[in-house]
Amino acid sequence: MTKLENQDVESALSEFTQYLLMEKGFSDHTVSSYRMDLVQFFTFLRAKGGESAEDVDMYMILDFLRMLKKKGMTQRTINRKLSAIRGFFHFLSQQGEIVNDPTEEIRTPHLHQSLPHVIPLRDVETILEQPDLKTPKGIRDRAILELLYATGMRVSELVALPLQGVFWNEGFVKVYGKGGKERLIPVGQTALNWLRVYCEEVRKRVTGSSSREEIFLSRLGRPLSRQSVWKMIKHYALKGNIREKISPHTLRHCFATHLLERGADLRSVQMMLGHADISTTQIYTHLTKDHLIKIHKAFHPRA
Repeated sequence: MTKLENQDVESALSEFTQYLLMEKGFSDHTVSSYRMDLVQFFTFLRAKGGESAEDVDMYMILDFLRMLKKKGMTQRTINRKLSAIRGFFHFLSQQGEIVNDPTEEIRTPHLHQSLPHVIPLRDVETILEQPDLKTPKGIRDRAILELLYATGMRVSELVALPLQGVFWNEGFVKVYGKGGKERLIPVGQTALNWLRVYCEEVRKRVTGSSSREEIFLSRLGRPLSRQSVWKMIKHYALKGNIREKISPHTLRHCFATHLLERGADLRSVQMMLGHADISTTQIYTHLTKDHLIKIHKAFHPRA
């Protein structure tokens, strides 16, 4: 790979994306994002007169990052693009395509860790009760909402969940998280009951459902997209007169926070959420501390 010509870039990107999928176990969504980030980077290089991957240095990459900052991109998005560039050049270095990795001296800027957005239990229950249970879609949506809140799974894990991933008698589901890592999550009886109603009364009637592995399907028998679940939750939040910004991840945050508030240990919550590092889970303890302070002020006679 000596010139930044279309065919050379495309070839290198194809090899890199295959590496991410097959060897690193990245999701299709992550790989697609990385690819778009790298295409944007190479377009920037060409505009600056870049000619070879070997000639790319730290300062060219920093110029690209500064350009993104000027365009108003968030630090989180910029860090993701830097991760894509770092991974790509590390891959080229491993393959012997370049001698020096230009990203070695670049540090990823520290992100201020914002607290997860959590809504009260009464608002969660309001959202869960919004679907119209007189319709097949309403039954399906109720099962989705109950399962998201019962397990804290990511929406990408939910839309990919296969029928074989539900262990009805044992009371848990098997999901594959980031990097293809498998984990088991307990499911309460309420969510299991709604899931059973959906599978027996709705899913079986969907055309082509017998040939699909995924549990949750559209009325046309196709797997749901992450975007459709996001829109569905937003719709039910508005229907329930909840004006806060709600997403599938909100139910995940509520799952973790409500468990910790009621005495669950951090390590167990980490395992259920599928966090590789417990420090990621620890952010929820800030929310539960606030909860305890409020309880103390409300009920202690000398608070």
